[in-house]
Amino acid sequence: MSSPTVAESDLSSPSLVDDLYFVLHDNATGHPHLHSRLAGLALAGGVLAELMLAERVTLDLTSNPERVLATAGEDSGDAFTRKVLGLVAAEPYHPVSTWLLFLARTADAEVTARMIAAKLLKPPVRHLLKHQPPAPADMSTAAWPLARLNLAVQRRTPPGPRDRVLLGLLDAAGCAQRVLSEHDPRFVAAAIAMLPAPMQRLVAQTKVAVGQAVLSRR
Repeated sequence: MSSPTVAESDLSSPSLVDDLYFVLHDNATGHPHLHSRLAGLALAGGVLAELMLAERVTLDLTSNPERVLATAGEDSGDAFTRKVLGLVAAEPYHPVSTWLLFLARTADAEVTARMIAAKLLKPPVRHLLKHQPPAPADMSTAAWPLARLNLAVQRRTPPGPRDRVLLGLLDAAGCAQRVLSEHDPRFVAAAIAMLPAPMQRLVAQTKVAVGQAVLSRR
């Protein structure tokens, strides 16, 4: 596999991965809530989930281990997701775990660059003694994904399909309890159970990858 690169983004509004990035970072300072390795795995899961929601890739649940398969040759999204789709189409024999580990290596940098190009993030500021990470260009935009999730949990209202995926990936990353104002494991589990089977398996595989990453750091 060759690493995907980022070109100028044509995003006009936050995507699933953008929402995930916002929730994984402070909506004012941009400082991360998770270790970079764990955040990278969560974002890698988000990239695949974004393509699955767009019906560009799916999981082959009949294979063992489960593989990621392209279902469309072209993607109308940004350059990064087009590149990932091209890689998946060219190498359909890799299991989900391999793609998660591969994409996680550069996911944070790639997504950050994409969001800066889309003017969702401000570029990082580097001084001699201080490094300011990329911060949200608009705090309200950055806070909205988490606010939606908190409202759903507080009202016990089933979230929409995209927010079910978002909840699942946050749970997989071990970040749901940290960022939600009221963490209800049963509500999160019920939301994940409403996802299509391939998406449920992607969330589960992301959780396994995060767990293995945590154990390897001990």
